[in-house]
Amino acid sequence: MNTSPDPLTLKLSLREKCAYGMGDVGSNLMLSIGTLYLLKFYTDELGLPAFYGGVIFLVAKFFTAFTDMLTGVLLDSRRTIGPKGKFRPFILYASIPVALVATAQFMTNGFELPVKTAVATVLFMLFGLFYSLMNCSYGAMVPAITKNPNERAQLAAWRQGGATVGLLICTVGFMPIQAMFNASSSLGYLMAAMLFVTGGLCCIWWCYSGVKERYVEVMPAHHKPSILKSFCAIFRNPPLLVLCIANLCTLAAFNIKLAIQVYYTQYVLNDIHLLSWMGFFSMGCILVGVLLVPTVVKRFGKKQVYLGGLILWAVGDVLNFFWGSSSLMFVLFSCMAFFGTAFVNSLNWALVPDTVEYGEWKTGIRAEGSVYTGYTFSRKISAALAGFLPGIMLTQIGYIPHIAQSEATLLGLRQLIFLWPCSLAIIAAVTMGLFYKLNEQRFAFIIEELGKRKKHLSPEPEMKKENKASAVTL
Repeated sequence: MNTSPDPLTLKLSLREKCAYGMGDVGSNLMLSIGTLYLLKFYTDELGLPAFYGGVIFLVAKFFTAFTDMLTGVLLDSRRTIGPKGKFRPFILYASIPVALVATAQFMTNGFELPVKTAVATVLFMLFGLFYSLMNCSYGAMVPAITKNPNERAQLAAWRQGGATVGLLICTVGFMPIQAMFNASSSLGYLMAAMLFVTGGLCCIWWCYSGVKERYVEVMPAHHKPSILKSFCAIFRNPPLLVLCIANLCTLAAFNIKLAIQVYYTQYVLNDIHLLSWMGFFSMGCILVGVLLVPTVVKRFGKKQVYLGGLILWAVGDVLNFFWGSSSLMFVLFSCMAFFGTAFVNSLNWALVPDTVEYGEWKTGIRAEGSVYTGYTFSRKISAALAGFLPGIMLTQIGYIPHIAQSEATLLGLRQLIFLWPCSLAIIAAVTMGLFYKLNEQRFAFIIEELGKRKKHLSPEPEMKKENKASAVTL
């Protein structure tokens, strides 16, 4: 008699959930310093035009979109799984070059403008390459940790909580540390970066040592992973495709907001130190939202909570555009918008593992790496656009560093930080509301069907017929 616990009801320990969340604390300590401050470092310290900064983001992020795909191929190609597991070794070994390159990006040099631009681009591309190996493995690991959908939602909440803590620490702490080096602001950037990546490494290693891969599955020998198949994993998986489109909008909106807020607080509100306070309160609201995710998802379902978060986000941005010209109102409405983003960003990660089972149910092939990196491909394209657009728009609205900005430039900053993200959030809400069909009931049915298939091994042709018939009904 089989006495092994039911994978759908197996509970994870609090210690393991905490360890998993620490992985995104570490990832975001190393990533967010670039998301928040690298463009400003380029324009104000390295002396690059804002347009050049935007192009660097565009080129490097497009490059890392494909490195994400290569990571998926590498993960799915593994046939021999050692005691460290299928995903955990990449988390451990790639974290060191991520930390080194993240620090090197904040080093100034006396090269000519073309050489400066080339060096900055190469460093950003290297960061993206190693970050893909580390972070894609971290995200793709969830289906190997648990099959329980509620536990996956909790892991997603812990992950988003970790990401929020990392982002909060960077938002609140980076500029005060940088400002301690008044004699050399460029040295301040470098020292702050070194401090944050060191903390990031410790968190990543905590994650590596604290999580366990329970359901590691090796892809059949006849299935050869490739970048083309990673793209096919998106287009043959309707829930994943819809999620990619929605995520393309939400991540671009979120990153644009983060990149522009340092300019907004300095030139529109005339108080760059407000950034730390705003980060403290708004990221605190995200953390509260993340803690609520498991409860509200259990009651209302993932899709409904996702849409509710997008509505809060859009309303907060609209209110900020019209009435956020004072520091108090800016912080208040930003808290509302960021509270909404907590549900959206958390559920992005909770929904992806569900599409892994959908893809296995439909095609008969389980490919965590291809599904996850197909999804992260859309995130990197989104991040490329989010990095490119602020650089281009700063040039278009007439931004010049270290001077008082014109009224037209100030209006442009307000549009960039509020109206663009609001519009993208609305597009994401419409996309998810109309086209995402993988609800909790259908997911439970899929898991049950997969369990039956594995117990009663059906002939390959019959399985394909069943897949085709099932795909019509979903």
